Amino acid sequence: MGEPAPGRLGESDLVVSRLALGSWKTFEHLTKDEGLAVMAAARRLGVTFLDDARYDDDTGRAPIPTGYSEVLFGELFGAAGWPRAETVVSNKLWWEFWPQESAAAELEGSLKRMGFDYIDLIYANPPPTGLDVAQLVDDVAGLVRDGKARAWGIVNWPAAQFSEAVKAAAARGYPAPCAAQLPYSLAGRSVVEDPAMVAAIESAGAGLVPSFVLAGGLLTGKYRESATGRMGAALSSSRSAAALEIADRLVGLSAELGHSAASLAVAFAAAHPLTTSTLVGATRPEQLEQSAAGVALAGTLDESALAALAAVGQHPH
Repeated sequence: MGEPAPGRLGESDLVVSRLALGSWKTFEHLTKDEGLAVMAAARRLGVTFLDDARYDDDTGRAPIPTGYSEVLFGELFGAAGWPRAETVVSNKLWWEFWPQESAAAELEGSLKRMGFDYIDLIYANPPPTGLDVAQLVDDVAGLVRDGKARAWGIVNWPAAQFSEAVKAAAARGYPAPCAAQLPYSLAGRSVVEDPAMVAAIESAGAGLVPSFVLAGGLLTGKYRESATGRMGAALSSSRSAAALEIADRLVGLSAELGHSAASLAVAFAAAHPLTTSTLVGATRPEQLEQSAAGVALAGTLDESALAALAAVGQHPH
């Protein structure tokens, strides 16, 4: 089974692999060798789309309180031998220190920690209080104009604000946001399937980049029996309980279809007609291999199998 063809993000010149590797609170929890094994597996599997961001340290071991995630990413990127010109790397504007820290200053800090001269795709988080959408669009478009980013997108915006940003960009003659990174899984469909969000994505001509597609690992089925410690506490929430019910049904379907629950969960997100690339995390190469299998599977499932997969995520009445 060949690897799915790469796709273009919106109207940008960014051509990305159908599978994207994220680094959300991953590499700082691994040894350097473990992190390098994941990056090497991604290269081997044809991943050319890598998502990074600045995160606060929660390990108690980082030499800086925030952004060590970016330092590690840059080191692993270099050690894995990624060709910079052939790899699409994204990062995020959190606006955490705005207005004292401008968009340009926030991105410059990230680039220095990563050891990069530019970012390919800069995702903007929703604007903080006091920053209107039009000004945010001006600021982010300025990063593209100045060569610090090649294109821009949004991450976790509500549909109404996203639509407002698309209109503001068009009115100013700026490029439209080319990507929308949004949570989408069998356990969480409402954000992406909201008609207002679909309309916003389509009006931008943006590519959907589903995130949290395994619901934090719950849809793999590995927590169905029991979990202890911190994970045990997390699984006590009603949202986690609902995801575990879906995981039970997904494991049953995986036995019928002959594919792992993780691959089927990824396939569900990858099969959405607006999806350009599906974002996953991994702490081991085999996890990434299952995700890659899921992306490939999305293009081969027939209508009945897709319908059965979608039905897994429906709450029984």
